[in-house]
Amino acid sequence: MSITMNLYYTGKDGNARKFVEEMEQSGTADQIRGEAGNEKYDYFIPMNDPETVLLIDSWKDQESLDAHHATPMMGTIAALREKYGLHMRAERYLSDNEGIPEADAKFIRK
Repeated sequence: MSITMNLYYTGKDGNARKFVEEMEQSGTADQIRGEAGNEKYDYFIPMNDPETVLLIDSWKDQESLDAHHATPMMGTIAALREKYGLHMRAERYLSDNEGIPEADAKFIRK
């Protein structure tokens, strides 16, 4: 069972994008991607909200996510959030290990 967190970072004057740029350029995002249990760590920009960035962050299990939260890197991330004056909204999802049902799969173009 994977855990996926959708984290919405919202700021002003392009600060959410600046935060992501610093996360990527500093290597912090790549460090997270390299952590044991990390399955996905990708940023996206909603078309209808240029001041928000969506992070999709997936982990193998709760233990992996807890280990990530216990790293000193969380202090780095918190400092960057503060630097850019970001606010957050979070959504948490558990994976469906059954896969995509045939009734839904017919709508997916491969």
